[in-house]
Amino acid sequence: MIYFLVVNYYSTKFVTKLISSLPTYKNNDYKVVIINNSPDDQSIYHLKNEYVIILNTENNLGFGCGCNLGIKWIHTQDPQGIVWIINPDAYFSEESILNKVRLFFEAHSEISILGTIIHTPTGEVWFAGGRFLPSTGAILTQDLLTKTDADYVTCDWITGCSFIINLRNFNECPQFDSAYFLYYEDFDFCRRYANQGHFIAVTKQFGVIHQPSSITNRYVFRKIKNSTYGYLLSLDRYTNKWILNLRLIRLICHALILIFVKPQVAFGKFAGVLMYSRRELP
Repeated sequence: MIYFLVVNYYSTKFVTKLISSLPTYKNNDYKVVIINNSPDDQSIYHLKNEYVIILNTENNLGFGCGCNLGIKWIHTQDPQGIVWIINPDAYFSEESILNKVRLFFEAHSEISILGTIIHTPTGEVWFAGGRFLPSTGAILTQDLLTKTDADYVTCDWITGCSFIINLRNFNECPQFDSAYFLYYEDFDFCRRYANQGHFIAVTKQFGVIHQPSSITNRYVFRKIKNSTYGYLLSLDRYTNKWILNLRLIRLICHALILIFVKPQVAFGKFAGVLMYSRRELP
């Protein structure tokens, strides 16, 4: 079965649009699992029905840990299932999506982690593959799909906006690292399981439409703080100290330049650096 996993944080109107874009429910062919990271927001409960399950958290767990709660629940129900993590502010535009996903994994069961092409509402490609260059520390998005007719292209990481996990390829329930609150947990998940031999790819056989940053831009300081921390933590894990220090110096210099132009962004960067530095202390 296919399980659509959504982490909600005061995003009921987006989740409502996402669910309404799914094909008509029939024959128990999919379920939607909503992790409610805003438990005081009761408006999400109007979506609950036979195929929409809502799991409440006691407080905001962040994206990765929220996903972990849902993945664990799904794994206990169906360890052979397909988990499609999707952002609340993304949605589908085709009725045949379920059949396409099933046929894809029947043909390509070797893939453990699959990303999809993601378009903006205006039709621009927002994501079509991720690359990582350990020698420079560059974590890049790159269009790997537009100029190919292949069913999929291998890549280094995929975005959590549209992130499919083939549970049958994992001996144990896969999990995001709880050290990440928001941002770069998807990158770490991919690199960690790739290092264990899992196959990661991206496809344009099916995809989603996404309104970029329609949720996180509400909280600019927190967004920049968490993304800066996640970025530095990822460099620490997957590059060397020389590259990490060079990137850190560049990041601080950029923040200094932004103080008088975009103070929320600048101070968010400083807060992220401080968060990372404190983590490094013995």
